[in-house]
Amino acid sequence: MTPQAAVIQMKSSPDVTSNLAWANGLLAQAARGGAQLAVLPENFACMTPHAEHLHAIAEDFGCGRIQDALAQMAKRHGVWLVGGTLPLRNEDGRLSNACLVFDERGILQRRYDKIHLFDVSGDAIIGGGETHQESAHFAPGHEVVVIDSPVGRLGLAICYDLRFPELFRHMLAQNVEVIALPAAFTHATGQAHWEVLLRARAIENQCFILAAAQGGEHFPGRRTFGHSQIIDPWGTVLNEHTHGWGLALSEIDHTQQSELRTRFPTLRHRQIGC
Repeated sequence: MTPQAAVIQMKSSPDVTSNLAWANGLLAQAARGGAQLAVLPENFACMTPHAEHLHAIAEDFGCGRIQDALAQMAKRHGVWLVGGTLPLRNEDGRLSNACLVFDERGILQRRYDKIHLFDVSGDAIIGGGETHQESAHFAPGHEVVVIDSPVGRLGLAICYDLRFPELFRHMLAQNVEVIALPAAFTHATGQAHWEVLLRARAIENQCFILAAAQGGEHFPGRRTFGHSQIIDPWGTVLNEHTHGWGLALSEIDHTQQSELRTRFPTLRHRQIGC
């Protein structure tokens, strides 16, 4: 049977309780639709303008309300869950923007820490006035992560990672087939680059992309682009949820992927950095 995946889109607020309830409801909908794996967006449990709030909800790895909720949701609905991101405490006093993957029993399978941190001034974002300095509060990760999952060899990346194609090339060394990307793209950068970057990563790596986004106005001055998408290895958008809360579902056809990689063998034709 061809596996199905879901990308869940949220418009998270600073209210953790409300966000967890929304995530649970949308995950239940994904499970009813036949998904074996679902992806939540970046910062799914809390979008806040206040750094002190972020530190207040941060958890130690392996223990905490948000982590417990993720494990319980995965087990309750019987799906693998790529748990968006949440802040985990780090030894140097900063946080890690971490993506945790739970299997259908609610057992943690892997952790990925966001490698590329979004340090951009408002003047640098054409059409936008937001300033972001992730490195002021977060420490970068260092490990490229690819794991076995019900939808194939699954690579993990987060939001700004999308702009660094070398990360995805490193995933190929671990036989990646599907890439999960929780994100919270700004509205301005999303309008300019979101879909073209997603499709480029899918095409050049002949992989499926599961891009779960935040979408909407979270608080004054913070608006995200949405347009959560599932994209096939040819770069075709198989399904999309454009605005606000919701999800998109699609089959992950590895027969099609294998045929494409055989018929159009660009991955075997690489000459540099292979």
